[in-house]
Amino acid sequence: MKNILITGCSTGFGFLAAQHFADKGFNVYASMRNVNGKNAEAAAKLKNYQSSQNNPIHVIDLDVSSDESVRSATSDLPVIDVLINNAGLGYGGPLEAFTSKQCLDQLDVNIVGTLRVAKAVLPGMRSQNSGLIIQVSSIAGRGAFPGFGVYHASKWGLEGLSESMRYELAPLGIDVVLVEPGPFATNFFGNVIPPSNEEIAASYQHVNDFLEGFGQQVEAAVENPEAPTDPMIVVDIFDKLIETPAGQRPLRTIAGLDFGFQKLNDTVDPLRKASLESMGLAEMDGPMLSATDS
Repeated sequence: MKNILITGCSTGFGFLAAQHFADKGFNVYASMRNVNGKNAEAAAKLKNYQSSQNNPIHVIDLDVSSDESVRSATSDLPVIDVLINNAGLGYGGPLEAFTSKQCLDQLDVNIVGTLRVAKAVLPGMRSQNSGLIIQVSSIAGRGAFPGFGVYHASKWGLEGLSESMRYELAPLGIDVVLVEPGPFATNFFGNVIPPSNEEIAASYQHVNDFLEGFGQQVEAAVENPEAPTDPMIVVDIFDKLIETPAGQRPLRTIAGLDFGFQKLNDTVDPLRKASLESMGLAEMDGPMLSATDS
């Protein structure tokens, strides 16, 4: 039975993934912040689901922005075979209106938070010369729009971190991949955090107009039954990546509405691989070891 750790399981992709992989027989460690507070209801739903279905879901309290929380939450876990770094948050509004603290908080959760959790599970993965880390990025990690500069910085940073991590861990038999969702029928946009300085934000009417229009466009897509906005699309991609043999998993997979960024990925990937080859690093683009090689 594979052990899978999923962060950000209170809602959206994480919540659905916890149920899905438990139904498949995975030993699921579903993590979220504040299981006895803000997210008590979500935690209870997963625990009730576990009880009613008699499947292995273990709800754990884990805050990816805290070293101590990550250590405490993972110290007694078995070796994790699959990590889905799904926890994240988003800030939206004109860049000038954000405080430095808000920018640091955004980067801390969306970039450093993934590294905290990866560092907690990597010793076990290295010990067995196998493992998979799925980093949940966004199409916002491949392009930029007005009003999401702080969020873009975090997702572009996550992309670079994850690509470098892939090359470092491949010789140890560990795969690192990125999943890049577009807008989905989750509560992401309802939870977007605005900038602290409302007066400055009001000076950027063109940015606010774009954000309003983009929000309406997303709402229309979510309400359109023909649009690919069902969150299970992303969970199915997680599943496909897990089932794909080590060394054959693509670095990047876009999910849902791509706004043209699939073409960007298709164009860039051969160039990326050519660059690796020119530096003598081509073999680092996928795991080079298996558990039987140790």
